Amino acid sequence: MIQDIAVIGAGTLGHGIAETFARYGYPVNLYDSDEIRLTSALDEIRDELELLAEENVIGYEEITPAIDRIHLFTDLKQTVQDRDYVIEAIPDILELKQQLFQQLDHDCLPHTIFASNTSSLKLAELMQLVSDERKERMIINHWFNPGHLMPIVELSYFGNMPEPIYSEVEELYKSIDKQTVKVRRDVPGLIANRIQQAIAREVFSIIELGIASPEDVDKALKFGPAFRYATTGQLEIADLGGLDLWCTVGDRLLKDMDHSRSSNKLLRKKVDEGKLGVKSGEGFYKYDNEDIAAAKRRLAQKLIQQLKTSNHYI
Repeated sequence: MIQDIAVIGAGTLGHGIAETFARYGYPVNLYDSDEIRLTSALDEIRDELELLAEENVIGYEEITPAIDRIHLFTDLKQTVQDRDYVIEAIPDILELKQQLFQQLDHDCLPHTIFASNTSSLKLAELMQLVSDERKERMIINHWFNPGHLMPIVELSYFGNMPEPIYSEVEELYKSIDKQTVKVRRDVPGLIANRIQQAIAREVFSIIELGIASPEDVDKALKFGPAFRYATTGQLEIADLGGLDLWCTVGDRLLKDMDHSRSSNKLLRKKVDEGKLGVKSGEGFYKYDNEDIAAAKRRLAQKLIQQLKTSNHYI
């Protein structure tokens, strides 16, 4: 039974993963080589828990115990040596992850399960430097940002892990109220990112063609398809609307839609110009520092409301 958790990397997703497990009662060791990053992560966790309390998702009395369950480390071996489940959330660079898993294989207990938070790297490549015994205890668990609010975790089931061990991991995520998606083939992007990229490809194309403003494109998505997607899946929507209708509309529209196999030229131009979104102050919209903080808070509040609503439809 999985009890003790370690998270490697205290960045955007890593701190949210640690926060989630701690909130549900699990003792968590959080590692980062940067001590300043660790301290900052703990501040972010406190702020996020306080917002959850403001929105009546948790009680204020739950904040301190959750934070007390998170222990900070800059020594990797001390972080993982007694853990049952170790999740890496370091940059998506294959060589870095391979070296990390090789070190973890040496430092961890034989029963420890390793998980990689990636959707772009192949599990077979991530496992190359670990023992054959450990390969049976490795899995991809792909979280979505922000990890403490997004309910999905995609789990790999590619044939390396015996079903009883997979079931143990699945039960772990159910215990923290995550919706698990079993991915049966090792494909780039897994499932959710492939769907998201298909939508993004057409959205960027619509902007490039001058069909509508960024504001109106986002409005069309938020109050059209995405409004349904918050509670209803695409296949359910297709069944409810009629597969014959979806087939007819697909025949008419798909030949006129973007079918490019690389990033949109307008998107690439913005990147080349250094217009990266909130991290640079301008993307499709412009932001100042106050706008960025306010926008992140508004997004978190909206996700919290959606999370409360979607729980009624699960």
